[in-house]
Amino acid sequence: MKKDIHPAGYRPVVFEDVASGAAFLIGSTIATTETTKFEGKEYPKASVEISSKSHPFYTGEDRTLDKAGRVERFKQRAAKKK
Repeated sequence: MKKDIHPAGYRPVVFEDVASGAAFLIGSTIATTETTKFEGKEYPKASVEISSKSHPFYTGEDRTLDKAGRVERFKQRAAKKK
């Protein structure tokens, strides 16, 4: 493998799906301050709202994903304009 082809700060990072609790260890340069244990080792952690373990397309489940009250915020904005 070629040396020095990855950008500075490239390291293994655990991405944790908030919806399903699944965790994935992937190489990344994402900035994060949190850490977590994964398979007995400590890694930086980044939380994601949805992944292949919770996305309806991949799971086959039919459900509504309402992130942080999007519908309510839209209704409030629409009410202010009237």
